[in-house]
Amino acid sequence: MRETDTGTGTAGGRKVLVIGGGIAGLAAAHRLLDTAGDGGPDGGGRVEVTVLEASERLGGKLLAGEIADARVDLGAESMLARRPEAVGLARAVGLGDRIEAPSTATASLWTRDALRPMPKGHVMGVPGTADALAGVLSEEGLRRIGEDAELPPTEIGDDVAVGEYVAARLGREVVDRLVEPLLGGVYAGDAYRISMRSAVPQLFEEARRHPTLTAAVRAVQERAAQNQQTGPVFAGIEGGVGTLPGAVADAVRAKGGTILTGERASTLRANGTPSPAEPLWRVVTEHGRTFTADQVVVALPAPAAASLLRTASPLASQELRGIDYASMALITMAFRRSEATFPEGSGFLVPPVDGHTIKAATFASQKWGWIGEQNPDLFVVRTSVGRHGDEKDLTRDDAELVEVSRRDLRAATGLTAAPVAAHVTRWQDGLPQYPVGHTARVARIREHLAQLPGLTVCGAAYDGVGIPACVASAYAAVDELGGDARARGELKANPVQSLHGGAGE
Repeated sequence: MRETDTGTGTAGGRKVLVIGGGIAGLAAAHRLLDTAGDGGPDGGGRVEVTVLEASERLGGKLLAGEIADARVDLGAESMLARRPEAVGLARAVGLGDRIEAPSTATASLWTRDALRPMPKGHVMGVPGTADALAGVLSEEGLRRIGEDAELPPTEIGDDVAVGEYVAARLGREVVDRLVEPLLGGVYAGDAYRISMRSAVPQLFEEARRHPTLTAAVRAVQERAAQNQQTGPVFAGIEGGVGTLPGAVADAVRAKGGTILTGERASTLRANGTPSPAEPLWRVVTEHGRTFTADQVVVALPAPAAASLLRTASPLASQELRGIDYASMALITMAFRRSEATFPEGSGFLVPPVDGHTIKAATFASQKWGWIGEQNPDLFVVRTSVGRHGDEKDLTRDDAELVEVSRRDLRAATGLTAAPVAAHVTRWQDGLPQYPVGHTARVARIREHLAQLPGLTVCGAAYDGVGIPACVASAYAAVDELGGDARARGELKANPVQSLHGGAGE
């Protein structure tokens, strides 16, 4: 076993090991180096940062690629612009002039055998009134929403499933036709299992204060109006959101950080005889390399984090093993514009209740100006397949997934053309699920780790699955290591809601 010297941690400095090179791990490394000059109770202004990534690629679920010589995103394609974390990080690493708003924010629902405009005035599919829902809901479904005002208050308790609560107040049609496709686009999950407290935290808090759900929705909307947020809700990056990890990695290296790919951390143990001159933690990789550090940030998916923490914190490891994941596939296709005509807008969502294979479609060339400008003769479309508990279609091979996507696109839009190129990206165990009790589970994980100095976790499994949530989770973890709990408190008070970034996100 070879010992790898990652710094001594002496002379008032510290050395930190970040395990995981997804956007959360990279953001944590950038934060550590960016704030090193601030000093603090644990840093003394000097910090030596090493990032270990098991695969040969950085970025996790952010992946830029090409199809028919056109640059595209093969993973996440947008980020919430009305939170500062993701867009702030992009600007900090030199991508500010490439941040773009969607060219169109108009999306549709493919339901009841027609493309229908996405209704306005809802919070993650939960309406404040029945207005604008005609065509999406039946007459019975519309009447059922009005019964909310006549029902006695529903006790929520510490948590409740979104679908369960909304169905009880407004009827199952609202869940099946609106909430399911929107939540499914974020979590690839089942609305009847997803935690309201974790997935729609602002609505959960208002629902505890108001006797009806529709009143709670209106309260969320009124608060948003009072904040007077302007500008687009979402943003992308010219060249793809998938270019963000590389830019962050370059910035980390420029600040003196070290990033190693192909180094899977296999064991994490506390040093048996820590001293002021001896780092607290020892990490051994699958290649037999040993890294020591004063502090460790574990920015891994829950199963990998559970495996790594099995010795250092068996109780946290056990909790992490209880976090489930959904798998999905993204099918990216390029058509000749002369052969394919698509409806206006950014694309459409598909309620599972309608029985189709695809869950969403994004008209990427219409949604993002930079895609359409690369090759005006091409039209790029993305579809998604698979969600938690409904992953049988993922057993199909790539060619079959392209064909079923074309079949559904033909039924929805009349498309008959064949793509000139197609690419299938499979995200096995790609999205963590937030069932009822998730917030409490995360709190227990952090309570267990709080007993171990210099060890913390961050990423999509904890504070939200969107890019801003992952960045915020990383920042809060890093600040806590330095003895500053303000970011954690702010994140708890104002959680980053993981919204749907438009059809196909």
